[in-house]
Amino acid sequence: MAFPDIGPLWLSLALAAVTMSILLIVATPLAWWLAFTRTRAKPVIETLTALPLVLPPTVLGFYLLILLSPASPLGAFWVRVTGSSLTFSFTGLVIASMFYSLPFTVQPLQSAFESIGRAPLEAAASLRASPWDAFFTIASPMALRGYLTAAVLTFAHTIGEFGVVLMVGGNIPGRTRVISIAIYEHVETINYTDAHILSAILLLFSFLVLLFVFVMNRRYPVRIG
Repeated sequence: MAFPDIGPLWLSLALAAVTMSILLIVATPLAWWLAFTRTRAKPVIETLTALPLVLPPTVLGFYLLILLSPASPLGAFWVRVTGSSLTFSFTGLVIASMFYSLPFTVQPLQSAFESIGRAPLEAAASLRASPWDAFFTIASPMALRGYLTAAVLTFAHTIGEFGVVLMVGGNIPGRTRVISIAIYEHVETINYTDAHILSAILLLFSFLVLLFVFVMNRRYPVRIG
């Protein structure tokens, strides 16, 4: 039995790694603000952040396709600067994945920051620590398990994307053909053997990810969502 092409798997891993790395940086200040802000706009921002959890992926993918297309201001600017289109490209997949996986990064971090509370930060301030020092030397180490949970969930969620990446990236081998799209294509062509192998890889990966998260949260409770 020939093993299926694992190029889509490597592309999915690369996409998940890049998306996770960028989101951990981008989501940290947003999660910090949501954890401590008292503005009345907080529920609105939290709702917008969590919207990808309930929004059909094809709907989100459709609007992202419009946003990133060369006909849009953003897409046209990107074409002028780089000479290439955001749609049907790896860069476009990264942007789409960041929108789609945003709540899986923000919510664990926000919960971790909220569990820390203001007391340690106020104690650091009383010792003349700057806000940056307090964050990097106190808040970040205390929120380490929140960061770990956010990283794992974001990575796993990105690996399993289908609707959003198909709408924005299409199915271009070596560029946008991720593992979920490869499985769909194998099923369409009645190549169930390759579909079984790739699906089993995703099934095992998803199980191990969830097992890791549950074990970590059982030993070191971190409230999510």
